[in-house]
Formats: sequence, structure tokens, C-alpha cells
Amino acid sequence: MTRVLVVDDQAVFRLGLVAILGSQPDIEVVGEAGDGAEAVTLGIDLEPDVVLMDVRMPVLDGIEATRRLTAAPSSTPVRVLMLTTFDIDDYVFDALRAGASGFLLKDAGADDLIAAVRTIAAGDALLAPRVTRHLVEAFIAGPRPAAAPADVLAVLTDRERDVFMLMARGRSNGEIGRELFIAEQTVKTHVGRVLAKLQLRDRVHAVVLAYESGLVTPAG
Repeated sequence: MTRVLVVDDQAVFRLGLVAILGSQPDIEVVGEAGDGAEAVTLGIDLEPDVVLMDVRMPVLDGIEATRRLTAAPSSTPVRVLMLTTFDIDDYVFDALRAGASGFLLKDAGADDLIAAVRTIAAGDALLAPRVTRHLVEAFIAGPRPAAAPADVLAVLTDRERDVFMLMARGRSNGEIGRELFIAEQTVKTHVGRVLAKLQLRDRVHAVVLAYESGLVTPAG
């Protein structure tokens, strides 16, 4: 059973989220919060598997709430799925750095919402396709990242480095396997090792590291 905390300052919208998620036999909504401060308190007390977090809220915004939740000691690390109204929110980069595991647009359908929660709960990362596209566009429009330290990937084997670079370009495990001529299960093993060695929460943060360090460029 996936335990979810729903956080949004719009009561009617929050009620809709609770109804959709609560209708699923494998999902339990364990709490609701109307602002970031309440989200932090309930998140620490209830230890949900997934926090569905609005970005813009009163008292404490979703970014700071995410930062505090992901930094708080817990028997099981909380995973945060951010909800955003816009294709690219000014706070997307900050949210990823704060520890968010994914983004979903508020206009997503019920099936997409349910699938997103399950994806995040399973330990994967998720970005809505439009958010991913605009993230790349933002990298193109923004200043070029600083040169990567020579030892950023030194802890990886040659094969793990190959996997990392393809992960950073948004390839799925199946696509990586086909490109490197290895089994998908082998790719999954390499991905796990890469994330562990680089101390990354998930694939989204691998993308962020690659772009911010200059290891990958939008045209690269």
C-alpha cells in the first residue's frame, strides 16, 4: 500500500486529488495539508511514501517544504511529486535541488496522476514531458555551465559512465540497453550503481548533475 500526503492550498482541488487517489486499492491518502508548514509537520509525523506537493502556497512554499522534508531523518526517505500549473515553473530547478523526485502538471488527467504516484513510490523519477522539454530549452537559453571537475565521474566504471551519459540524455532502460547491446536488467543494475556512487536520489537528479556540470549539453 502506497501512503500519500496531499498538499495544496486550494481546498476544492485538494479534495479532487484525494478522491482520485483514494479510489485506488493500492493507494491510501494518510493526510492533507493546505500549506507548506503543515506539510512538513504532517510529513514528519506520518512518514508517507509520497508527498503530492503544490509549488506555490502560503506560509511556506512547496520548495522549502520539500527541502525540509527530504532533509528530515526518517525510517524511509520521503519522495516528493511536485504539482505545477505551468509547463515550466520558475521554481523547477530549485525544487529538483531541494530533493523533489518529479513534476506533474495540474492539468494532468486522473490516470496520469495515479500512474505518477505509483512511479514515484516505486523509486523512479518522473517529469511531465512538457516540463522536460522546457527544462532543456531553459538550459539552452541560460548561461553555459561551468566546466565539470575532472573527477566527477571518476568513481564510475567505463560502462557505468556510458549508462550515466545516456541517462542524462533522457534514455529509458530499454533504449540504453539497445544502444549499448546489453540486457535491460543489466542496465537497471548499472543505473542503481551509478545513482549510489554519485549519491543521487534518482534519474532526474542525474540529468541535473550532467547539465549543471557541463558533462552534457542540450545539443550534445
